[in-house]
Amino acid sequence: MASQKVLLCFALQLIFVLSAFHHTANAQAQGLKVGFYANTCPKAETIVTQIIFQTMAVAPSLGAPLMRMHFHDCFVRGCEGSVLLNSATNQSEKFATPNLSLRGFQIIDKIKVALEKECPGVVSCADVLALAARDSVAALNGPTWAVETGRRDGVVSNITEALFGLPAPFSNITTLKNDFTSRGLSVKDLAVLSGGHTIGTSHCTAFNNRLYNFTGNGDTDPSLDSEYIDKLKMKCKPADQTTLVEMDPGSFKTFDVEYFSLVAKRRGLFTSDAALLDDSETKAYVVNHATASGTATFFKDFGVSMVNMGRVGVLTGSAGEIRKVCTKIN
Repeated sequence: MASQKVLLCFALQLIFVLSAFHHTANAQAQGLKVGFYANTCPKAETIVTQIIFQTMAVAPSLGAPLMRMHFHDCFVRGCEGSVLLNSATNQSEKFATPNLSLRGFQIIDKIKVALEKECPGVVSCADVLALAARDSVAALNGPTWAVETGRRDGVVSNITEALFGLPAPFSNITTLKNDFTSRGLSVKDLAVLSGGHTIGTSHCTAFNNRLYNFTGNGDTDPSLDSEYIDKLKMKCKPADQTTLVEMDPGSFKTFDVEYFSLVAKRRGLFTSDAALLDDSETKAYVVNHATASGTATFFKDFGVSMVNMGRVGVLTGSAGEIRKVCTKIN
């Protein structure tokens, strides 16, 4: 009985914390608006767009990590630029294992330098991430959307929080749904934002267990198409830590609905991709967008879900700061 009371108390405390987080996030998100810099830095969005499109023209492979950078920022402490901070002891978020695959930090720095020249101390690094994510998707033939701006930058970045706070490629559907709903995002947002895996690559280590040792007995994942397993084994050996594999083979540099087609055929690369078929709502979304006819609604939904994610845990008003350099606090 005593243990039940302890568990009940913990559950109530957890509900209170999550409720408080949602309330704070929603209240703070009201400080965001489209065109926040219209008067203080009217060229801000144009500067970001120009640099991103110039980058994508010569290095389209940076599109996926630049998009993911915003995602990884928002899921740890909220969308406040903490993923960009450096640490003399390598203890900031960017050094956590899930963030080691992020690339393009130098592009964010380039954008920030241009913005500081145009309007010093006005545009936050957190907003740069949100805008760069939008423009990276658009540059790869994906949708565009109106980005709410007005975020301010956080001053804390902790490697441990990133290590345990980011949804993992090994997650099942229950964990994924909890990861999203605890941040005020819906199950639909989960399905839609998973579609971001239509661009980019992954190291074999993120899914090798599905090929060689799924349950610890040297077996394969029965939810993964057997022919696809054979193809992946040709690329990834058991101890391979360096090889990169396209998440959406054949169109990994084009933002489209092919990801959903692959997942529907049991060819999603990660356990977290396959997990979308284990819930009625996420499965329905996958199936309904597994052909080209689903492109228009997916593109519209993706913009909406990115805006929703961009509101998570933001700092606005006088909270936080506007960093002069994105890699260090003022």
